[in-house]
Amino acid sequence: MSEVSVTKDVAPAADALVVLSKVNKHFGALHVLQDIDLTIARGEVVVVIGPSGSGKSTLCRTINRLETTDSGSITIDGKPLPQEGRELARLRADVGMVFQSFNLFAHKTVLENVVLGQVKVRRKDRKEAEATARALLDRVGVGAQADKYPAQLSGGQQQRVAIARALAMDPKVMLFDEPTSALDPEMINEVLEVMQQLARDGMTMVVVTHEMGFARSAANRVVFMADGRIVEEAQPDQFFNNPRSDRAKDFLSKILHH
Repeated sequence: MSEVSVTKDVAPAADALVVLSKVNKHFGALHVLQDIDLTIARGEVVVVIGPSGSGKSTLCRTINRLETTDSGSITIDGKPLPQEGRELARLRADVGMVFQSFNLFAHKTVLENVVLGQVKVRRKDRKEAEATARALLDRVGVGAQADKYPAQLSGGQQQRVAIARALAMDPKVMLFDEPTSALDPEMINEVLEVMQQLARDGMTMVVVTHEMGFARSAANRVVFMADGRIVEEAQPDQFFNNPRSDRAKDFLSKILHH
């Protein structure tokens, strides 16, 4: 049977926030992103899954230009990605990023980690920035840790601080690149719960993850990648219960039956 065409009617063009068109990326001879077309609507939660080495993290990192692309275009809220300099810093403030490793400043307190970008990039008044930081730390459940240093926190707490720090910039979209893969199992849920709440609050999110439960419950759309291509995209129920491509069926059979 021929592959069913991907339904593209999820995101009305007028409300497209992130648009990737014919994006290609090579690392040497390796073609890691191959003609990627992807549109993410305002308020949509898109979860990107697939086997290791399929290009998921690279895709995520091109959206805020942590990785450059070889060809194709990426726009955020109708504007093409800037190449470098001040414009790029401004874009990165609009595109929050949460990594596998927490990337917090070790020599600054939790509060200061969340205040810093607001003052330096958003040019916010320090008092206002501190008030925002405290409110966000409360929101992600680590308000009591504000005066500690990152090393005094568990991995799950550090990752929640990293989420608060990204949120403090008031981003238009949040990118999560395997945010729970460095955490101990008992800490994974505390981070996923914060992400679930963000999804419910209407945050536009692109999440690269191995957590299928999160993909099922929080995603509006699942994007399945293999070998640098988007093989299939569908709503979670459809993808998990009735994948259309052999690659997706194979992937799901390996991960869901263990």
